[in-house]
Amino acid sequence: MRNALSRILAVVPLLLLLSGCGIIDYFYLPPPEETAQELFESGNDAMREKRYGEAAESFSKLKEQFPFSPYTIEAELSLADAHFLDEDYLLAGEAYKEFETLHPRHEAIPYVLYQVGQSRQKAYLSIDRPTTGLVEAIQYYQRLRESYPGTEYAEKGKQHIAECRRLLAERELYIGDFYWRAERYGAAWRRYEYVMENFPEITDLRDHAEAKSKVAYLKYRQQQSQQVHEQREGSWKRWFNWL
Repeated sequence: MRNALSRILAVVPLLLLLSGCGIIDYFYLPPPEETAQELFESGNDAMREKRYGEAAESFSKLKEQFPFSPYTIEAELSLADAHFLDEDYLLAGEAYKEFETLHPRHEAIPYVLYQVGQSRQKAYLSIDRPTTGLVEAIQYYQRLRESYPGTEYAEKGKQHIAECRRLLAERELYIGDFYWRAERYGAAWRRYEYVMENFPEITDLRDHAEAKSKVAYLKYRQQQSQQVHEQREGSWKRWFNWL
């Protein structure tokens, strides 16, 4: 009986010590890092639940902490998708471009080129904003059609090229109309001529530009004639004053 009690008393301090180590670990040691697989699954779960910001965070961690993991390539593409679905089109476009740079022969490149175009197109929000993104979108859609003809994305790209070109033409007309209202008919006429020459397939806008161009040109010539007349009249007045 005494031997048994002695053994119990000897074991109790050891158990307390082990228990104390566990408590110390729990409260004072950093939690274990998530594995690449756990981060990948966490990101996919967040994507399914439309928590795109959290998904992007998980995919970014995976990309940074496990650059050589078998999950990394798919996480890089999913990161771009998360930004796109979160409507952060600038970040999405850059992420898709980076994916193409890192993996130019990947089977998803047609989709990636299409998504770069979509990101740049969707980032254009207002007619009074710069059109650099629209021009770049057209370039990516054209690359897609030239490099991957016959794919579903190439066909979609053709439609989006037409959409972007219409937006560009509408902006030129917007600027032309602005000059018209300001009675700067020469500048307005040049904008209308630009639309006629560069967007002939957009017939309704071309016809509108043609009609406005004719009137703008007449008003422009009238302004020039008036300026010449005023200059001559001013010259005669200065000459008589000199006499």
